[in-house]
Amino acid sequence: MDSNDAGLAWATARLGALGHHTTGPAEQVKAVAWSAVYAIPTTDGRVWFKANGGDTRYEAALAAALGTWAPDRVLVPLAIEPERGWQLLPDGGTPLRECEANIDPGTWARFLAGYAELQRRVTPHADQMRGLGVPDHRPETMPDNLAALLDDPDLVISDDARAALRRLQPEYADACARLADAGPAATIQHDDLHSNNMLPMPDGDRFFDWGDASVAHPFTTLLVTLRSFAYTLDVKTDDPVVRRVRDAYLEPWGLGTDGPELVELATWTGIPGRALSWRRALVGAGPPDLEAYGDAVAGWLTELLDRP
Repeated sequence: MDSNDAGLAWATARLGALGHHTTGPAEQVKAVAWSAVYAIPTTDGRVWFKANGGDTRYEAALAAALGTWAPDRVLVPLAIEPERGWQLLPDGGTPLRECEANIDPGTWARFLAGYAELQRRVTPHADQMRGLGVPDHRPETMPDNLAALLDDPDLVISDDARAALRRLQPEYADACARLADAGPAATIQHDDLHSNNMLPMPDGDRFFDWGDASVAHPFTTLLVTLRSFAYTLDVKTDDPVVRRVRDAYLEPWGLGTDGPELVELATWTGIPGRALSWRRALVGAGPPDLEAYGDAVAGWLTELLDRP
């Protein structure tokens, strides 16, 4: 990303206006095409400055909106500059990934049940989120999103894979229609929810890092989350312990025996959404990021060929 001197100057000014004063230089802790993150020491402890890149700048406005609608479930920004994609965030402590409880299925179940409650709470704001620029990945839009990906001349994918995906489009459209009819209604969908984006805090668990988020079928989240949990425990995604965590997520939705089938449908139809997330993240990326992550778009997209 470009130099964030202007962003850091903005962060320092906002901190002063809020009554916090820096006690040392900002330390860059992340620098990739889609975001740069700095830790800033202040008289009241550490705060974080995040500058979104690529086509992910909507995160700042989304994070602020979620902080209004569900302040007890998310890390609420201290300040945002939505046009520039800048956020000033409080320190939320240690992410779950760095805690001993990261290997505890019960802890993951608690977090996913809380995340389901967050999704349910903000469902009425889905149109407002889209108005903030959050990508529209509702099931009814995904067939067109897939078609646009396949028609993209910059998509680096083999001719055989592209042709196979084109043949799959009618089946995919039918699956999306079934998911749209089945519900639940579209809401916030984190799209990269893992234990490094989960914060166990004294007054309740929080979620953060919404740069991949979309408005989508809520269960699409589990595409990444259940894989991450299975990887953490070194088990397969169909292991009983993974299914128990899935069921903890499903319980607040009250769907009974239909839930697991809808998860399978949502996670399969949601695969192109992951490809789109990576395409947004890599807009304007330089050679190092393209070399490291450039195959992610096609890599996710070809997973659609593995039908459930």
